[in-house]
Amino acid sequence: MADKKQQKQQSQKPAATFITESEAVPAVVEEIVGRTGKFGEVTQVKVRILQGRDRGKIMRRNVKGSIRVKDILMLRETQIEARRLRPKIKEVSRV
Repeated sequence: MADKKQQKQQSQKPAATFITESEAVPAVVEEIVGRTGKFGEVTQVKVRILQGRDRGKIMRRNVKGSIRVKDILMLRETQIEARRLRPKIKEVSRV
């Protein structure tokens, strides 16, 4: 019975894993694409990854708060990219 308890404890996933600063990857803001969010509180930017496995990769990210070109962001992950913003096009009906 003790063996079953040990196996069960070993098979369980560890508690929440926290990302340390050493695991975060720096990225520099290259371009501000636009505003998004229900109230325009989020800014979509293009960033270039500076270190890590995806070094040199350019990707879109959503950022909350004030942001400018050449700011450095510390990204927890570099795999997920934000969706592209769609322009709001208003069609004018011609009669």
